[in-house]
Amino acid sequence: MIKLRYLFIFLIGSTLLIACNNTKHLAANQSLYIGSDIKIVDSSKKANTKELKEELNALLRPAPNKKILGGRFKLTMYNLMGKSEKGIAGWIKRKIGEPPVLTSMSALEKNRAVLQNRLENRGYFSDTVMFDTTTKNKKTQGHYTAYVGEQYKLRNITFPVDSSELGKEIHRAVTPVRRSLLKKDDPYDLDVIKDERDRIDNRLKNRGFYYFSPDYLLANADSAVGNHKVDINMTVKRRTPDQAKHIYHIKEVVVFADYDINTDTSLSQPGVEKYGGYTIVDPEKKFKPKVFSRALIFDTGAIYRRDDHNLSLNRLVTLGTFKFVKARFVPTDTAHGEYWLNAFYYLTPTEKKSIRFEASALTKSNNSNGGELSLSWRHRNLLKGAELFTLSIYGGMEKQVIANQPDVNIFRYGGDASITVPRIIAPFKFQTNSGFMPKTKATIGYELYSRTDQYTLNSARATFGYIWKESLQKEHQLTVFNFNFVRPSNITDSFQRQLDTNIVLARSIEKQFIIGSIYNFNYNSQLKQNNRRNNFYFNGNIDLSGNIPGIISGANVEAGKQKTIVGVPYSQYIRLEAEFRHYYKINKNTVLASRALAGLGYAYDNSQSMPFVKAFFAGGTNDLRGFVSRSLGPGNYYAGNPAAVGYLGDQPGDMKLEFNTELRGKLFSVVKGALFIDAGNTWLVREDSLRPGGKFSSSFLSQMAVNTGVGLRFDFSILVLRVDLGMPIRKPLPGGGGFQWFYDWKESWRRENWMLNLAIGYPF
Repeated sequence: MIKLRYLFIFLIGSTLLIACNNTKHLAANQSLYIGSDIKIVDSSKKANTKELKEELNALLRPAPNKKILGGRFKLTMYNLMGKSEKGIAGWIKRKIGEPPVLTSMSALEKNRAVLQNRLENRGYFSDTVMFDTTTKNKKTQGHYTAYVGEQYKLRNITFPVDSSELGKEIHRAVTPVRRSLLKKDDPYDLDVIKDERDRIDNRLKNRGFYYFSPDYLLANADSAVGNHKVDINMTVKRRTPDQAKHIYHIKEVVVFADYDINTDTSLSQPGVEKYGGYTIVDPEKKFKPKVFSRALIFDTGAIYRRDDHNLSLNRLVTLGTFKFVKARFVPTDTAHGEYWLNAFYYLTPTEKKSIRFEASALTKSNNSNGGELSLSWRHRNLLKGAELFTLSIYGGMEKQVIANQPDVNIFRYGGDASITVPRIIAPFKFQTNSGFMPKTKATIGYELYSRTDQYTLNSARATFGYIWKESLQKEHQLTVFNFNFVRPSNITDSFQRQLDTNIVLARSIEKQFIIGSIYNFNYNSQLKQNNRRNNFYFNGNIDLSGNIPGIISGANVEAGKQKTIVGVPYSQYIRLEAEFRHYYKINKNTVLASRALAGLGYAYDNSQSMPFVKAFFAGGTNDLRGFVSRSLGPGNYYAGNPAAVGYLGDQPGDMKLEFNTELRGKLFSVVKGALFIDAGNTWLVREDSLRPGGKFSSSFLSQMAVNTGVGLRFDFSILVLRVDLGMPIRKPLPGGGGFQWFYDWKESWRRENWMLNLAIGYPF
């Protein structure tokens, strides 16, 4: 009770400090601006006043001093530091404090004019905005009243019609009428008119009108036709330059492959080469010419298209070999009524080779301490075809000191090599007009993991596949060949006795041979900047292993016909996984994020169970945050309370269902808060006598685990640090779980049920 009393006194004192008088430092003729409100008086009773008010509110400037918990804390800190400009006080004043936002009548009048203009741009012609102010205790608030009538709507929309190249193309851009953004009976909206000009301009740019501009289109609005209607007559300005009225073709494409400010840009120098219709200037032969024929979209003699222009630039950038990419188009002599452009690409290569060294240290609550060193080397143009080659080696050690027991040493070291080629290496042709170069990627790796008191694991892996993107938002990955071999050795007698009695633990280090293919599709609407209220994310994955060898060899483990490769039974399974996310933008600083995930793995013929590394797990920092990582399930099987019995091994499952929802909102500065609910579990496809209650059945809903919690996110743009406090409200215990409400605040209950998660990045 005493602690609560002190806490209460502290909170009251803090509140009084925050709410202290922030106006006593102002001069006699000054007042603190505390914001403005807007009232809309609609004489027509037809306006969407709520939406209109939100739009007008967003235009008000300046923003008043920020509030935290009802008080202007930042302004208070600014005032408390007085006139200090140096030292800690000066730092607090600049970084934490915020100077007072003073009332300015000229700013308020400017707001009135801006609101008036916005109403006119929305079709509320001849309507009026007035403003007034109220001042009390040196605090001024603005009051705006918008008197609006019926909104004007479009009646007739006409576009240029003539026999010129430009006139014909504009006619095609708006025919049929449904192509146009301007629709009869739609409300008059200046932004939509501007968007229509941009749409027409974009189409013209893709039809060869390189020098055209949307500013050459003039939209004349006639609001005098009566009955709150407007006629729009779109015309081409008389002063439009002649060159903007003609279609341009590409005559020559020149690539300066090793450009800097001192580069000789003449085409008569040594090292100029013709390849695939392009002129390549690369005196030192740093790149194979075919790199550019694959990346560039333009062909000699083709019509200039802005899409081809942008795609070529994007493809050159995504090669990862050039740090600067610039294009320039220069008109050349016209002949026989045709207009031509020469295209020049200036490419500045990035550093070809780089080396990176990393060191990390760790300490754990189980008296383990250690660290890891890694060294990686990159070559961004290995075979002169913009290939990325990466070679990395790493090694680490962890030492655990336990009282009255021998020390435990854990060693981990290995290496990886990968090469990424900016094209599809295959016996078939693969072409794409995406802004991203398709890639072929191959990797090999080896790792040794040794725990001196238990076992050693040797693992080798290799992959070969393709990566291509339809667009910025859609990506495909096809791993044609996926190889993973794991072999345990040096198993101690004491650990072997544990393996003999714990099948889950035994499966985690068993020999594994995975050979198959993987396909992954990803869609993320947020990769393309937008202001939509709804955004979506989808990731689908199909993982196959051992199917072709199993079919050919007639493998059937249940009939005693288990087949092997190099003496190890290979895994045969089908694994499917799909994840869907929805982000609903409530306002500028608040988002409701939701996720649904489903996965299924089925082992057959040469295997009776899924490989441990391909199994599904539930619980953890990015999963069900009220439960220990990978400890849930399967089903209502209960392996024990990790908080009570100590270490609890991972609990794999063949199926998984998970649902999450999280309300995220900005608190202040870089700090964001979250309220979340997670639900889900894993299940087995086949009955397991050692894990009763684990098989999926019609009662799966009663076996769903549920947790809730709160969190903080420290969003530093380049890095997000996350702290989540989760607590289970439903556990799938044997015989069926029940809801556990916040009824027991004993320390032992909190220790066993509250989960503190520290992580980097958002959970989804």
